[in-house]
Amino acid sequence: MKYSRGMRTISRRDLLRANAAGFAALSTRARELEAAPLGLPIGCQVYPVREALSKDFDGTLRELAAIGYQTIEMCSPPGYLDSGFGGLVNVKASELRARIRAAGMGCESSHYQFRELKEHLDERIAYAKELGLKQMIVSTFALPRDATMADWVRAAGELNKIGERTKKAGLQAGFHNHQFEFREIDGALIYDKLLSEFDPDLVKMQFQVSVISLGHEAATYFEKHPGRFISIHLQDWSPADKKMVAVGQGVVDWKKLFGAAKKGGVKNYFVELNLEAMKASYAYLRGLKA
Repeated sequence: MKYSRGMRTISRRDLLRANAAGFAALSTRARELEAAPLGLPIGCQVYPVREALSKDFDGTLRELAAIGYQTIEMCSPPGYLDSGFGGLVNVKASELRARIRAAGMGCESSHYQFRELKEHLDERIAYAKELGLKQMIVSTFALPRDATMADWVRAAGELNKIGERTKKAGLQAGFHNHQFEFREIDGALIYDKLLSEFDPDLVKMQFQVSVISLGHEAATYFEKHPGRFISIHLQDWSPADKKMVAVGQGVVDWKKLFGAAKKGGVKNYFVELNLEAMKASYAYLRGLKA
């Protein structure tokens, strides 16, 4: 039996072969997810490859997919216009979504500048929904070094209000830490203060694992504050070299971390390292079960 599609004739055998290939691809993906920590796609944040991505979006995605990465976390092109994403600023979100899918990848999280959300929230929400996002993560409050705790509390309150609006749109707001939230002001750790100020339902946390360099372990936070963390940025730390290294090549206890993350309800994790370290990190994560 043969089926016609336009000017091309497709045999039943061709259809069976196509179906078999599709089932094989689904089976492979299922096995990959089963082997991956948390049973979730292994993802990466694209900031470290932003220049390549801006010049050759499709080619860079294919390179990441060839390593094995199944999902990416984006950065808002207008918010990161001067930080390597300028080449994408005029590309429609629907087109980016289609091109990400064409590379065999997914994208449900993106970083945003705090200021752009305060000034252009409706526009950014519309873009996020068109891109297919589920999470809008503030990358930093960008407060000055001499900011007071009252300044941090004020910023947290503003993000709570943003979180109310994103939640109504079906999107989860989040906050990403750097090293500077792990300083103390008047004897209180800024990060702990932020946790107490954020509405647990409106603002989730994205934990950057590299703060282990300061003695702060991700697993401790996941266990102490279940349900507060939505995603993780993965880097390992070498005390001897005093630098971030590929996942599995430093001091982080990854089985402990992912075990705590599973209990804590983490939904995504993204390697954020240079391309070579991304390759080594994927190989380690692929063989790790929490």
